[in-house]
Order: sequence, then C-alpha cells, then structure tokens
Amino acid sequence: QVQLVESGGGLVQAGGSLRLSCAASGRTFSSYTLGWFRQAPGKERDFVAAIRWSAGRTYYADSVKGRFTISRDNAKNTVFLQMNSLKPEDTAAYYCAASRAVVVTTDRSYEYWGQGTQVTVSS
Repeated sequence: QVQLVESGGGLVQAGGSLRLSCAASGRTFSSYTLGWFRQAPGKERDFVAAIRWSAGRTYYADSVKGRFTISRDNAKNTVFLQMNSLKPEDTAAYYCAASRAVVVTTDRSYEYWGQGTQVTVSS
C-alpha cells in the first residue's frame, strides 16, 4: 500500500523559510514523479513543484520559481520542498502526490496523495 506522509509545515513570518518533507513508502518510485500541490481555503488545488524520481528533472509553478526548491533523497525515499522568501499568499495546505503520467503539472495526473501539511505565512 502506497503511503505518502508530509511533515514540516507550520507558522512562519513573511520572508522566512520552511522545509517540507514527504516520506514515500509501499512501492518502488523509480518510475514515478513526486509532486507538491497546495490548496488555500475556498480555492482550487494548485501545482507547486514536481521531480521525476529517476532522472531528477524538476518542474515549478511560476509563482514559486526562484524561491522554492524540490529535491529527493533516494536512500530515504523522501522528497523535500525547501521554501524560502515566503509570502502570505503561500499560505495553504500543502500536499505530496505521486504520478506515473507524462504531464505532471496537473493534479489529475496523480494517483496517490498524502494527507497534507499546513503552511501559514504571517505578514
């Protein structure tokens, strides 16, 4: 059974940093892409970043380019999202997800989802 468990969320002031982790288990993820999405109250779930597990190729939403970095630790089966220069508009629940699709910037491509971790950025 595939499990994705997020951690690392919290409350931070604008301009601060947080690092989210997603521990993946239950199968080999070499053929998967692991992605991060976020959803603010009353809004749709948006793509944030993704990384192809084997090749390491990364993808970012324009809104986070230059501020967020996605990475992976193969030995620990964990994906990270380093978030710097946080803004109040980054406030949302952040979800980790796994996909075998070619297109990885839409949530419809993802098969497995974690429970989410809350990130709140105060102004």
